[in-house]
Amino acid sequence: MLEAPGFALSVALASAYAAVFFLWRGRRLRDLLFFLLASAVGFAAGQVAGEMLNTIPWTIGQVHVIEATLVALTLLIVAAWLRQVEKAK
Repeated sequence: MLEAPGFALSVALASAYAAVFFLWRGRRLRDLLFFLLASAVGFAAGQVAGEMLNTIPWTIGQVHVIEATLVALTLLIVAAWLRQVEKAK
C-alpha cells in the first residue's frame, strides 16, 4: 500500500500522462475523463505488477515508475483506439 507521498506522485504522473495524451488525441471533455480513467487504472495496474514481480529495482520512493508508466501508456493507446472505433460507427 502506498503512503501519501507515493500516492500523490502516482496521481500526478497518471494525470500528466492523461493530459498530454488528451492534448495529442482528445477533442472533447469526455475524452479527457476517459483518458484520466485509463491512465489511472493503467498506472495502478503497473504499480501492482511492479510490486508483485519486483523485476526492475528502480523506484521513486514506493512508486514503480517504469512499470506503471508502461502499463498506463498501453492503456492510453487502447483507449484512443477504442475512441476511434466508436467514432467510426
